Amino acid sequence: MSMAADEPVPPKGFPGLRPLPQIIFGSRWLQLPLYLGLIVAQCVYVVLFLKELWHLVLGAMRFTEQEIMLVVLGLIDVVMISNLLIMVIVGGYETFVSRLELEKHPDQPEWLSHVNASVLKIKLAMAIIGISSIHLLRTFIYAGSLGRGDAPYTETGVMWQAIIHGLFVFSAIGIAYVEKMGQSAYNKPGH
Repeated sequence: MSMAADEPVPPKGFPGLRPLPQIIFGSRWLQLPLYLGLIVAQCVYVVLFLKELWHLVLGAMRFTEQEIMLVVLGLIDVVMISNLLIMVIVGGYETFVSRLELEKHPDQPEWLSHVNASVLKIKLAMAIIGISSIHLLRTFIYAGSLGRGDAPYTETGVMWQAIIHGLFVFSAIGIAYVEKMGQSAYNKPGH
């Protein structure tokens, strides 16, 4: 079994891992089916996107501007969820399972070069805020029909969506603040 030129080589005389640490360390591969399942979910989102895009193209001449905007917001929502899936699949695999060794690949995502659990948490929080924003914007489009019997949302529903969105924003700020405090404590002299 030959090793690649840039693959890390254990130092001579390195004893290797004892059996229990080897089992514990190897257990990270149990996450592989989870990431493969997320790839399947990504495929489902591609099908959903194509279906909605086809719906938009077929209805382009008869849809109102508001209907077109709602379908386009739905497409953006699918793309943002898909981006979230990619961050979790690629970033999570790289952080928790095994290195992808993309350093020299021309298509390596910029963010992947400095991904760790902290960066991944913040990026995921920001993606969730983006997705929540799209849902809230779709809800606000119907704001003029609130209170009517045919309205798809109630005033209470809109209020709760706005509160939940605010909590997402507050949580993301909290995560970023805690991560920054942790980094500044770690970067102090003597650590």
